[in-house]
Amino acid sequence: MSQHLQGKVVIITGAGGGFGKLIAEKCAAGGAHVVGIDIDGDAVQATAEGIVAQGGCAVGFAADVTDMEQMKAGAALAVERFGAIDVTVNNAGVMPLAYFADHERAWQRWHKAIDINIKGVVNGISAVYDQMIEQGRGQVVNISSIYGNGGFEGSGVYSATKAAVTTLSDSLRIEAKGKIKVTTVKPTGVAGTNLASWIVNERAIMGMVGQRANNFRGHMADLTKGSLPAELTDVDSVQYWLITPDDLANAVVHVIDQPWGISLSDVTVRASGEDYLH
Repeated sequence: MSQHLQGKVVIITGAGGGFGKLIAEKCAAGGAHVVGIDIDGDAVQATAEGIVAQGGCAVGFAADVTDMEQMKAGAALAVERFGAIDVTVNNAGVMPLAYFADHERAWQRWHKAIDINIKGVVNGISAVYDQMIEQGRGQVVNISSIYGNGGFEGSGVYSATKAAVTTLSDSLRIEAKGKIKVTTVKPTGVAGTNLASWIVNERAIMGMVGQRANNFRGHMADLTKGSLPAELTDVDSVQYWLITPDDLANAVVHVIDQPWGISLSDVTVRASGEDYLH
């Protein structure tokens, strides 16, 4: 049972689907008041309506995270409806994997990723900062990636954006110590999300598995055929191979579901038997 979600006002970007939708649903199930934000207004409204239908408390708001004024409007809605902003989860992000040799077909997605993955986090922090400082407490949760830990073949731009997210988190943590606690969540590869739709060159993912490429190819083939060995799909097995959106959402909710005096500041979420590096 949740200990510390009850009554918290939680803003979640990218709440129209994927991780964001799951995080919103789980926070609401724990008693939080959820403000879902997504560029797809219909999708985020559906998320909010689904939560309300289950007895939870949520409102959806259409906004582009790259637009500061729209993000400030989303934050204002949270205060208007619920009187505070306790947590914001900067979840919206894209993954345009491509080699630099692919620049002609990749640059537009790269530029968009810089806007969403970096500027979106800057805007998300800025939209809630004054309210949290005035309250004297708050939490910012930024979704980064293990691929922000360094440069990888085929993920240069994506890795750079996620490295920026980590740096933004670290700087905010230092500046707002004692008033805003900051959590950086770094997942590895996750199946069943829309992130793959942004990949420009499918081969670029191989840079993320390096010397484990042969194992990865075999496991992916088995996953596609539905024939992964049971020990690789059992979350209680040390050989568990690939985290799910649900696994990641549970981890994000866990870092929120803490007393104000406890900050889980840097959390890497990985499968214990995965093929991904770092």
